Amino acid sequence: MMEVIPAIDLLGGKCVRLYQGDYARETVYSEAPESVAVQWVKQGATRLHVVDLDGAKAGKPTNLAAIRAIVKAVEVPVQLGGGIRTLDTAKSAIDMGIERVILGTIAIEQPALVEELCRILGTEHIIVGVDAKDGYVAVRGWTEGSETTALDLARNMATAGVTRIMYTDVSRDGTLTEPNFEGVEELVQKSRLKVLAAGGIAASHHLVKLAQIGADAAIVGKALYTGNIDLKTALYEVGAI
Repeated sequence: MMEVIPAIDLLGGKCVRLYQGDYARETVYSEAPESVAVQWVKQGATRLHVVDLDGAKAGKPTNLAAIRAIVKAVEVPVQLGGGIRTLDTAKSAIDMGIERVILGTIAIEQPALVEELCRILGTEHIIVGVDAKDGYVAVRGWTEGSETTALDLARNMATAGVTRIMYTDVSRDGTLTEPNFEGVEELVQKSRLKVLAAGGIAASHHLVKLAQIGADAAIVGKALYTGNIDLKTALYEVGAI
């Protein structure tokens, strides 16, 4: 059974969505992110995906008040990404009540640290974000590219002890087009890791197809906020309820 996980992206303490990861192209959906969190849980969400967009650029989480408010407001697990680049930061997030931390930039720049985090915190608390543009991994809040392919990073992370990755096609994120199904399927089949798919999900049938190709979970953002996807309906269609 594939999880459908609503995304709550934080920028300046507000719940926003970006277009293709562009900080200059934001849409504000709520100034009270914790109320958004409660709304998704009431509609059936069993987990929430929170991204600190400011933190991704700053190199450390900065929307701490909003993150704490979300964790306090809901009883489902919360996973957090954005600026988690040290052991202390990861520990602090987990101490705050976060269940899983999402590592992005350090997976490319400090793979040994990822291995250390898996060993110290436990692999169940670690997700590595594989964020790709044209097949190559993007880092530092998607503002910089790299020469590493998505599949190569996934395989390197598996060697480091990671069991779960989140794959995002940056060019599709926030566009309401469709996911990069080929990219997701390649990672599912060739990395043998649990793959959380994100980026471009615009309709319930996209979720059904992701479930069919073996995604462990789908992260849905803009399509929920625009009403393109109804969460309860989507959960039913993928067999989650």
